[in-house]
Amino acid sequence: MKVVALISGGKDSCYNMMQCVAAGHHIVALANLRPAHKDELDSYMYQTVGHQAIELYAEAMDVPLYRRTIQGSSLDTGRDYRETDGDEVEDLYQLLSLVKEKEGVDAVSVGAILSDYQRVRVENVCLRLGLQPLAYLWRRDQELLLSEMISSDVHAILIKVAAFGLDPDKHLGKSLAEMAPYLKQLSQKYGVHICGEGGEYETLTLDCPLFKKRLVIDASETVIHSADAFAPVGYLRFTAMHTVSKASLHMAYFDVCNIHCCPKLGPA
Repeated sequence: MKVVALISGGKDSCYNMMQCVAAGHHIVALANLRPAHKDELDSYMYQTVGHQAIELYAEAMDVPLYRRTIQGSSLDTGRDYRETDGDEVEDLYQLLSLVKEKEGVDAVSVGAILSDYQRVRVENVCLRLGLQPLAYLWRRDQELLLSEMISSDVHAILIKVAAFGLDPDKHLGKSLAEMAPYLKQLSQKYGVHICGEGGEYETLTLDCPLFKKRLVIDASETVIHSADAFAPVGYLRFTAMHTVSKASLHMAYFDVCNIHCCPKLGPA
């Protein structure tokens, strides 16, 4: 099927794209909802921290990106969702409606793991548009899933922390691979969701096997969203980023190895 991938920039949306491709589907477009006037909306539906990096994903994957500014808010917060004017879910409907019209997609890649709130609303939108939701991570064991992501070369960093035991000064910018043992400890001691499904942290994927180019952070700043004494909330705001070809990186590494590791052969 032709698939549009909902992307937040985080590990889950990227890894679900990988699962779609492994299942034989084709990612033909990316879709993202961005905040209007601030980085963090505290949305029930969407990760907005790290939105500055999303434009680079189209470049990294060489597919078109469709974006829409979030205009609505969380109005219908019930267990079941009904079409509601002014709700942020309707922004998703408008975005996917446009992608379906322009790209002729059949399905939507969704990185949801645990949130019934998100699942119900994405399914509502997909049903109205005649699209098939593809959520390969749904209800997976989180510890196993995190391990799979890391071993599958999903290179992501923490860009927001909001839980007891996570410190903006210590943990922002750390990779998933670095943080995995500590996240496991927090999960065992305090019940922290190891994949961040309780809102404990959010990530930005800098590289994965689907990327033709890797994202590079040139400059960022730490923003303290809430200076809570026990669980401060902080995130990274990116002020400068670029992409670099993975092929050129490989060749540069190869050249360095030739210079420093391989003796030059003289004439026989």
